[in-house]
Amino acid sequence: MEGHAQSIGPVPTVSATLLRPAAVFDGQNLHPGWVVLVENDKITAVGPVAEVALPPGGRPLDLPGLTLLPGLIEGHSHLLLHPYNETSWNDQVLLESQALRVARATVHAQRTLLAGFTTARDLGSEGAGYADVGLKQAIDKGIIPGPRLLVATRALVATGSYGPKLATDLDVPQGAQEADGVGGIVRAVREQIGKGADLIKVYADYRWGPNGTAQPTFSQDELTLIVQTARSAGRGVVAHASTPEGMRRATLAGVETIEHGDEGTPEIFRLMKQRGVALCPTVAAGDATSQYKGWKKGKEPQPPRIQQKHLSMQAALKAGVALAMGGDVGVFAHGDNAREMEQLVLDYGLTPLQVLRQATSGNARIFHLADRGSIRPGLLADLVAVAGDPTQDVRAVRNVQLVMKGGVLYRQP
Repeated sequence: MEGHAQSIGPVPTVSATLLRPAAVFDGQNLHPGWVVLVENDKITAVGPVAEVALPPGGRPLDLPGLTLLPGLIEGHSHLLLHPYNETSWNDQVLLESQALRVARATVHAQRTLLAGFTTARDLGSEGAGYADVGLKQAIDKGIIPGPRLLVATRALVATGSYGPKLATDLDVPQGAQEADGVGGIVRAVREQIGKGADLIKVYADYRWGPNGTAQPTFSQDELTLIVQTARSAGRGVVAHASTPEGMRRATLAGVETIEHGDEGTPEIFRLMKQRGVALCPTVAAGDATSQYKGWKKGKEPQPPRIQQKHLSMQAALKAGVALAMGGDVGVFAHGDNAREMEQLVLDYGLTPLQVLRQATSGNARIFHLADRGSIRPGLLADLVAVAGDPTQDVRAVRNVQLVMKGGVLYRQP
């Protein structure tokens, strides 16, 4: 981590703390000269310094030269995975014990929090069962530091579509839960919810077609049933989908977000816009895996996968689809979550302000998190301070100097 911030804590704050940065980004706009009052675990006042008083017994915390932001929200992570250039996905699922993976994930959770991400959607334990539920519980109980988690547990795949795949005469543990047909799907969705899933992740397509091409997995009726079953229990569904048909079926089924969307067409993105389905493009994941395979970024032409990603992103932006910010962290290193934000600006032409809004108030809206994502009275005191102005230079989000979650400091200057 750049800068001189100390990795600490947690350090309980006094009952009231007045944070005095150079500027406050409230989730929508930048306000120079504003201050933020935190009492216990909530924000209680925000505004110009002359309009916010520090209660008796409180303390001021000066943050000169820093911009105060809402705690960043990671939209797509896998805390139980680590970078594929260290260990292949197959070997992580098949050869690493759950104890090893959970031990590693506790470090991943801390790195995520100290990087300024106070909330994360964890979209699948990838063969580690319900370990993400236990990880979330350990964070919530204060046993380990980490972001507030929304967990998808095992994720749902159609039989035969996912991996790992070895010899045809071997049945090996899969990286997600296989389910098919009315009875199997309803049971699997309910089982995951009963074990602690905050949302359901479904693979609407996967690389199981001829010559390893991506093809749809579940039928339209099956996807619709997954969404109906989850929704009746108050849970949303997110879909891994990269093909136009997989994206179309997931959109018509009523999923809330589509992850990746690599081959999305103008027609599909118009349908998503019409149906209110957001896209989490995960541009950093494809960038990382392409480099793992030997692409020398900046020195060689873009591989076809990256060229296609640029086309799909142009179509999504033109259609006005809501974008969630999430990088598929775990494919690359936890704590490097800002990589997605940087690449959306530097490689895909979004403005720093657009991406900051996505990572804060935008993600909070899409993920139904009404208690966070903005800086205003009554919301959780999940706050991050960075050196510089990230509304002008998105790379400033890497220079994290302060992290507060629920009024508790985990990093400070």
